[in-house]
Amino acid sequence: MKILVTGGTVFVSKFIAEYFADNDNEVYVLNRNTKPQLPNVKLIQCDRKNINGRLKGLHFDTVIDVTAYTAEDINTLLDNLESFDNFVMISSSAVYPETLELPFKESDECGKNKIWGDYGTNKIAAENALKKRVPNAYIIRPPYLYGEYNNLYREAFVFDCAERGAPFYLPKDGSMPLQFFHVEDLCRFIEILLKIQPTQKVFNVGNNPITIKEWVEICYAAMGKTPKFINVTADIEQRNYFPFYDYGYALDTTLQNEIVPDLIPLPVGFQRSYNWYKDNKSTVKPKNYFDFIERNF
Repeated sequence: MKILVTGGTVFVSKFIAEYFADNDNEVYVLNRNTKPQLPNVKLIQCDRKNINGRLKGLHFDTVIDVTAYTAEDINTLLDNLESFDNFVMISSSAVYPETLELPFKESDECGKNKIWGDYGTNKIAAENALKKRVPNAYIIRPPYLYGEYNNLYREAFVFDCAERGAPFYLPKDGSMPLQFFHVEDLCRFIEILLKIQPTQKVFNVGNNPITIKEWVEICYAAMGKTPKFINVTADIEQRNYFPFYDYGYALDTTLQNEIVPDLIPLPVGFQRSYNWYKDNKSTVKPKNYFDFIERNF
């Protein structure tokens, strides 16, 4: 296939571009060329908000839009795309209000989530703009994505904690649920969608939810270690010392499982994450969790 990927230099978009290029597709990436490019893709250099005809004369079998955060992002790209067959948008679980009954289903009504604020409502507007103009487009709503190239200080923080050998400060009793999805499974899911062309257009994706305690234990196990927990029961904003908000949710992934039932097990995925991180620490910008912990615990 001839594929256009928006982005292509950071985490999800970079992994997607590399995955499809490595699987014998002709991959174009659309970005500003401010970061190193993958060697086996073709660069279309521009800001997606100011494409200026750079896509003129090009036909794509598939467009995979990873970097659409607003309706304007969608409309600008569609205004400049001359010809394409399939369109896949990577949206977010942030489109579901936190007040809904768990697990969130694709059929649930989207709305503002107080945790995610404008990020979630802008994603809803982007989805709606795409549905209006490309009714047969696929929209994928992942939970927390992880895997190689992750530049966000999430599992990397836990790996750093394990390396230090200090106790891990766990919010409350550690029972808050989290849901993850490996970026390679995201790519595999997109591949199958394009092959079978299901009539369902919106999909939740993700592994089964786990607790934050289980997540930390999995990350430590990737390094052959076991955490010693200290439960933080004081009224302290957990984002000061832990990489996730005090907000647990779960997506119903029944429709995904009918298409791709064999996901990467979380212990295997986080082992891969650690293997990548230990050789690429400079690409992940740490947050000041350790400073806060040292000052307050």
